[in-house]
Amino acid sequence: MGFYPACFLLVFFFLPFAIMLAVSFFHRVDGAFFEPGFEFTHYLRFLSPFFGKILATSIGLSAAAAIISVLVAFPFAFILNGMPRRQQTYILVFLLSVLSLSEVIIGFAWSTILSQTAGIGNLFAAIGLTEKARAYTPSLMSLLFGLCYLGFPYAVLIIYPAVSRLDPELPEAARMLGASPLRSFFNVVVPIMRRTLVGAFILVFVFTLGAYLLPQVLGRPNHWTLSVHITDQAIFQSNLPFAAAMAIFLLLVSLALVGLSMLVSSEKGRR
Repeated sequence: MGFYPACFLLVFFFLPFAIMLAVSFFHRVDGAFFEPGFEFTHYLRFLSPFFGKILATSIGLSAAAAIISVLVAFPFAFILNGMPRRQQTYILVFLLSVLSLSEVIIGFAWSTILSQTAGIGNLFAAIGLTEKARAYTPSLMSLLFGLCYLGFPYAVLIIYPAVSRLDPELPEAARMLGASPLRSFFNVVVPIMRRTLVGAFILVFVFTLGAYLLPQVLGRPNHWTLSVHITDQAIFQSNLPFAAAMAIFLLLVSLALVGLSMLVSSEKGRR
C-alpha cells in the first residue's frame, strides 16, 4: 500500500473509528454528557428485547429491499441490454440522475405522492379502485417501497455491465441441447451471474441499512431503523457512548457482509 492511500485511510477511517470505539466504552454521567472510562454497559444493552427488535427491523427491511431491488433489476438489465444503444444511454443517464437526488428529496417526494390530499389515492378513487382517497403513508409498505426506490439504481448499475458482457451463445447452446428457455435461464445464465447478483444484493443491503430519513418520513416509530436510533441517542438523549456502540455494531455488520462476499468470491475463483 502506498504512503498517501495509507495516510488517507488512517485519517479518514481508522482514526474516527478508534475515537468512536473509545467513546463506546465511556461512562455516561446522569445530568451531564460522559466521562472517560472502560465499561461494557452499552454493549450489554444489545441483549435487550428492545434492541433485538430494532436490529431485526433494520436487517429485515434492508434484506427485503435488497432482494426486491435485485429481482426487479435483473430482468430490467436484460431488457435494457436489448434496447438500441441510444435508448440505453438515456435510461442510464436517468438512473444516474436519480442517484444524485438526496434522501431528503426522495423521502418527501414519496410522502407527497402517497399522501391523502395530493397523492395517488385520489387517482385510485377517481378510477373506482377505492371508495375514497386514502393515505398510504406512514406504513411498512411505503417505507419498503422507498428503500427499493433508493436501491434499485445501484442494483441496475452493477448488474447491467455483467449482462452486457454475457455471451448470448451460451443460453442458445443450452436451448439447442433441448433445454427450455426458462431452464436455460436458471441453469446457465443465473449461475454465471451469481457473483454479480450477490454483489448487488450486498451493496443495496449495506446502503439501505444506513437509511436515516426514509424510516422517519415513510414509516412509523416501530419501523425506525438502527440509524434513526443512533441519531436519537446521540442528539436527543445525550447518550453518545451508547450511540457510538450502536454505530460500531452497524459498521461491523456492514464489514462482515463485505468480507463474506469477498470470501465467497475468492473460493469460487479458486474452484
